[in-house]
Amino acid sequence: MILYLAALTVSLLGMGLIDFKHKLALFAQPVRSAITIGVAVTVFLIWDLVGISQGIFFRGEGPYLTGITIAPELPIEEVFFLTLLSYTILIAYLGFAKWRKS
Repeated sequence: MILYLAALTVSLLGMGLIDFKHKLALFAQPVRSAITIGVAVTVFLIWDLVGISQGIFFRGEGPYLTGITIAPELPIEEVFFLTLLSYTILIAYLGFAKWRKS
């Protein structure tokens, strides 16, 4: 099943709609925002890989995961989750900054 991946995708689309409406990140400064999100996701993925190599992190089993891994013990859903996390934080930060200015 792909319910978790689908939920993450829907959530990313929802954040995109909020961003589009308020022109906060990708719809205001697309290159800068994409770099920011990309760097954050990369740092988190490196963190995950180090944790996996140390035996701290491991892939759980669940009926809602696709079973697709991009590295040993690293499910594809993790990339979507980290992207959602980074995008949400960026939207919240920029939204709060915009709100404070008004």
